[in-house]
Amino acid sequence: MQPLKFLVIGCGHIGKRHAEMIRRHPEAQLLAVCDAKDKKNLGLDNLEEPFYNDAAAMIAAHPDADVVSVATPNGLHAEHSLLALQHKMHVVVEKPMALSKADCEKIIFKSLQVSKQVFCVMQNRYSPPSQWLKSILEEGKLGKIFMVQINCYWNRDDRYYKPDNWKGDLKLDGGTLFTQFSHFIDIMYWLFGDISNIQTKFKDFNHQTQTQFEDSGVVSFDFVDGGMGSLNYSTSVWNQNLESSLTIIGEKGTVKVGGQYMNEVQECHIQDYKMPTLAETNPGNDYGHYKGSANNHNIFYDNVINTLQGRDTITTNALEGLKVVEIIERIYESNPFLGK
Repeated sequence: MQPLKFLVIGCGHIGKRHAEMIRRHPEAQLLAVCDAKDKKNLGLDNLEEPFYNDAAAMIAAHPDADVVSVATPNGLHAEHSLLALQHKMHVVVEKPMALSKADCEKIIFKSLQVSKQVFCVMQNRYSPPSQWLKSILEEGKLGKIFMVQINCYWNRDDRYYKPDNWKGDLKLDGGTLFTQFSHFIDIMYWLFGDISNIQTKFKDFNHQTQTQFEDSGVVSFDFVDGGMGSLNYSTSVWNQNLESSLTIIGEKGTVKVGGQYMNEVQECHIQDYKMPTLAETNPGNDYGHYKGSANNHNIFYDNVINTLQGRDTITTNALEGLKVVEIIERIYESNPFLGK
């Protein structure tokens, strides 16, 4: 088969990772990249592919592209995804899919209209602990789920929130749950399904001059399929990240996955069950590995290419991307703190 041809919109840290994963994949070709900033300021002086400052101009110049990877600020995801779909190109969109359910619906409607796929980047699903959790839950090893607790405690200070950056801007960033912790809400939804009866409390402890939204929150809820849960999060941890953990209390056992990115099984006590040895690094091809569950873009691109080549089915589809955005939107709407 011919290599799939890609364009990348957004050349920040994540956009560069997308470009590199595409370059390294034996069945992919990177045609061009785009960013609103100057190429020199992005450290792309030695870039081999054509560089554009305008996404529409790049797409118009490469009508033979198959896929557009969107790695722009959160608030621009919908605009750039729709632009690609209007030109009948498949879309890879970084988390979150958009900043509102309504914009996600627009993307899904257009993708169905032009018969193109939308791949939402939720690469934490590919980590060995996440895959293991999914398997034991699907097999009913824990029985009925009673309680789930998610703790996300990270550091985001002046080293992260730069004066000329989009991060911290409500319209482009969306809030802490969208930018920092949407991956873990995706894991929660993927494992346990939808939530209801949401109750929240938000605070902005030490980011008043850096962001237009909360830096910490306590959220409680019920799972539609049974059991209750809570999410506790903060970006006010001093100096460095502390943890992202998931604790499950079930009818037949207790499990805790922790580490900075929910990448370590810290507790497994299940009736008549022996914990298997999990892979230390994630499986994939030798075109590029990034250790840690936060960095599985190579496996994600395997699925994109295998799906479009007809060898696999999509693992993170647009409806799931919409549900994550909807859950975050409902959490924020339950307590009108945003915007202060």
